[in-house]
Amino acid sequence: MISQTAEYALRAAVVLAEHAGECLTTSKIAAAATIPGDYLSKVLQLMSRAGLVHAQRGLHGGFRLIRDPDALSALEVITSVEQIPRFKGCPANRQEHQETMCLLHQRLDQAMKQVEDVFASTRISELVERNCCKPSPAPAEEVDSDSLAGRS
Repeated sequence: MISQTAEYALRAAVVLAEHAGECLTTSKIAAAATIPGDYLSKVLQLMSRAGLVHAQRGLHGGFRLIRDPDALSALEVITSVEQIPRFKGCPANRQEHQETMCLLHQRLDQAMKQVEDVFASTRISELVERNCCKPSPAPAEEVDSDSLAGRS
């Protein structure tokens, strides 16, 4: 549905919203949201250029959310890092569909519009309240009881 980059942007926005007004380092955000640090830096730069986060240098530096989580939509976060793809013409490049899309592509485009509408109507504060966009903890590795028996 959305790319990994967009997912990471949503996770970062939720973590920053949970710590409203605080500056968090990239490493703290990465740990809380389970995002690779180098990748997160690029995502945060895009979000900063879009005016969603502020980067502060120095001893107590880091990133903080500029926008109010009650007013910030999931769509704004997603589109700060990429555009949701929409159909503009027939992907099959059929001559008879150059002016208007065929029925299938019209319906697919309508479905993408509905997805955009859902993201637009979802506030980051709602994701915080419902504990969304947080990765599940990794399952504990199963320990072979026979291998433990040999340890002492």
